[in-house]
Amino acid sequence: MADRDTVKFLIVDDLEENLVALEALLPRDGLELIRATSGPQALELLLVHDISLALLDVQMPGMDGFELAEVMRGPERTRNIPIIFLTALPADEARRFRGYEAGAVDYLQKPIDPIVLHNKTGVFFELARQRNSLRAQTTKLNQALELIQAHTDNSPMAFIQLDCQFRVTSWSRGAERMLGWAAHNAMGRTFAELDVFRPQDAEQFASLAASLVEDDATGRGVCELVARDRKGTLFTAEWYLSALYDAKGRLVSMSVQVLDVTGRKRAEETQRLLIGELNHRVKNTLATVQAMAAHTLRFTGDPASFAETFGGRIQSMSRAHSMLSAATWRGAKLHEIVADQLRLGLIEEDRFTYAGPSVYLKPQEALHIAMIVHELTTNAVKYGAYSVAEGRARLDWQLDAGLLYLRWVEEGKQRLAAKAPKGFGTTLIEQSARAGGGSAHMTVAANGIEWHIKLLIEDMPESLVGQSTLAAGNELDRIAVTRDALPSKRPRRALIIEDEPLVALDIATLLETDGFEIAGIAASIDEALNMISHVDVDVALLDGNLRGQAVDAVASALQDKKISFVFVSGYGRENLPTRFAGVPVVAKPFSDQQLIETTKSAMAAAMAT
Repeated sequence: MADRDTVKFLIVDDLEENLVALEALLPRDGLELIRATSGPQALELLLVHDISLALLDVQMPGMDGFELAEVMRGPERTRNIPIIFLTALPADEARRFRGYEAGAVDYLQKPIDPIVLHNKTGVFFELARQRNSLRAQTTKLNQALELIQAHTDNSPMAFIQLDCQFRVTSWSRGAERMLGWAAHNAMGRTFAELDVFRPQDAEQFASLAASLVEDDATGRGVCELVARDRKGTLFTAEWYLSALYDAKGRLVSMSVQVLDVTGRKRAEETQRLLIGELNHRVKNTLATVQAMAAHTLRFTGDPASFAETFGGRIQSMSRAHSMLSAATWRGAKLHEIVADQLRLGLIEEDRFTYAGPSVYLKPQEALHIAMIVHELTTNAVKYGAYSVAEGRARLDWQLDAGLLYLRWVEEGKQRLAAKAPKGFGTTLIEQSARAGGGSAHMTVAANGIEWHIKLLIEDMPESLVGQSTLAAGNELDRIAVTRDALPSKRPRRALIIEDEPLVALDIATLLETDGFEIAGIAASIDEALNMISHVDVDVALLDGNLRGQAVDAVASALQDKKISFVFVSGYGRENLPTRFAGVPVVAKPFSDQQLIETTKSAMAAAMAT
């Protein structure tokens, strides 16, 4: 048995034989007898042991039993120890009174009746056992409460107790951290007094709390509410309510546990956006590859030529994607894009030079320039300077106020104009430049060609702005066709709003094949809004995202002008503007039939209304 469970009796007598006799009369399981032969020795033992009962002989030399009892009544440690006096002196009321006055609970006359002694001491033995048991249980309960308190204080949840009037009766450390109110400031106050909720959330909480008071209430409820801390900062939290009832079913108190889920909500929203963006990028890439294959096939006459041309374009796109992936799609430097495209091995590096300031490109800008450089190089190999041994080429660029000017110069190839028809590569260069917010045009010289390409570069570092002093006449060309210039009778006109040049070309080709007239191709928000306000259009095909920007403004402009339109997007319906849930969606990559039929259906639906 553990020492803390052992009951200890102190027996004090100056005669050894009396101590031996008491030891023979008092044995019990769980009882330990502590012996003392004098008052001073007994006091020393009382300082060491926890005594449950003291049996004191009255007559002892030096300090008798009465004097020892009076000393025991002083210190707190020994003050409440029950005492039984043992005496061989004749019964005397004065002595008996003095014994009780000294704090005795009983007074036994020697010779002692063993049964009486056993029964009287047994009462104190059981009381001591019960007291030890209660002490052990109290210790365990205190430990459990301390553990619960520690968990409560360190928990990310706030634990709050309310009375039947919904006033705070308990306020954990977690509640202090989450809501900003110290416990002494929150106690006795309601959530309304602490201004925990906005009006709409306060109403929802009150409704849930009231439902727990009803006769058929389950006693539990949960809701998600927006709360605010003492500083007024809003956060989203889950509120768990548990009600405690009395025997008549009346509400006694309510436990409220609050879990801040703001971070989780943000993570879920970020995950949703990332999945939507990934879906958009993958489908845009597939649509671009689809358009690239279709247009490459239109401009090649045999499978071998198609495989070579299409494979080169795919490799060019793949290298640009790999470079951007390595930079976690933050962007790429222009000179790195050019150098990486040259590693495809189409030309010898000693026949090509490039130079220009450091320019940081966003992902879409990098892809457009990679495509342009690849097509310039491919055209040079097929028709231009690299089709002859002495041919050379160079690329230089300048940056001025957010406009990037590229100049591609080929030398060493004469009579180029007669051998270089305008094909898909040339069209792709021009369309890629327009998708980048600029323009591209080629001039033929006696000994070669020059390309002048302008691109709008967004969010450039301030240190790079103004490095060029180009002529003032190089503003961006804008498409602005007035209504007066339109014929009175014309075919169906379509506006294509798409920032991927290959996809835009593919859509334009499909619509023209079906008899549509292309009113324009816009690659940015501003360009689209400009065209919508100046061009007569029957239908528009709108990408779900233009250069990383939402297209709500464009969709609103089309709706205001009563122009029917179709979303052509890699995004799912859930990532498109919610105000236009009724607008049909063509998912990228699309089939020819799907695009044409959806476009015609949108026009027919608009005419019917």
